[in-house]
Parts: sequence; C-alpha cells; structure tokens
Amino acid sequence: MIWIASLAVALAVACSVLGYACHQLSQRLRREVEAQASRDALRDQRIKELGRRLETYLEGSVRMGEDLHELRRLVAPLPDRLTQLEQRDPHSLSFSQASRLVGLGASVDDLTQSCGLTQAEAELVSRLHQAGKDRG
Repeated sequence: MIWIASLAVALAVACSVLGYACHQLSQRLRREVEAQASRDALRDQRIKELGRRLETYLEGSVRMGEDLHELRRLVAPLPDRLTQLEQRDPHSLSFSQASRLVGLGASVDDLTQSCGLTQAEAELVSRLHQAGKDRG
C-alpha cells in the first residue's frame, strides 16, 4: 500500500514537473511567435517602401525615355535642314566652313558676325556640331 501511495506521489510530482515544463514551453513559443510577427511586420514595411522607391525610379525612367524620344524626334531632321541651308545661298560662306569654325571653338556670336548667319542658323550649326561630338 505504501508503495502505491509513494508511486502516486511520484506520478503527481512528475505530472507537476511536466505541466510546469509545458507551461514554460508554451510561454516561450508565444514570445517567439510575437517576435516573428514583429519581424514579419518590419519586413513587410520594408518591402512596401522598396516597392514605392522602385515605382518612383520606374516613373523617372519612363519620363527620361519619353524625353529622349522627343529629343531624337527634334534632332532627326537637323542634318537634312543643314544640307538645305548649305544649298540655299552658294555666295555666302558655306555652312560646312561655319561648322569647321565651331570645331575650332567659334561661338554662336562669332558665326553670326564672320559668316553672315542668322542667330538661329548659327545656333543650328553649333548644336549639330555638339550633337556630332556627343555621338562620336
């Protein structure tokens, strides 16, 4: 009989220890779940911020592409226009000579004074020369 009572006490102690261990593990698991939820929320916030930044960069790239397309559209007819201008007045200093002067560092004002070009023509020659340098 005594051994049954001591066995019962031992089982009660073992159950108490196991109950306490389960309680401790449960609390630890709850803390880990809360910590993971906090890390997940932080990660999600960072992902959203990175998404917003990426969207901003993409919008900038699209605008830059549109601007580049517009510039190409504006610059494309310039070589033909220069050829037309060169053929227009054979008695004035040629536009190819003006282009050479720009290559030597002549300003727009220099071209208008020395070549008899209008301000717009001198700017055109200067820009074409600059565009040629940028491509080459």
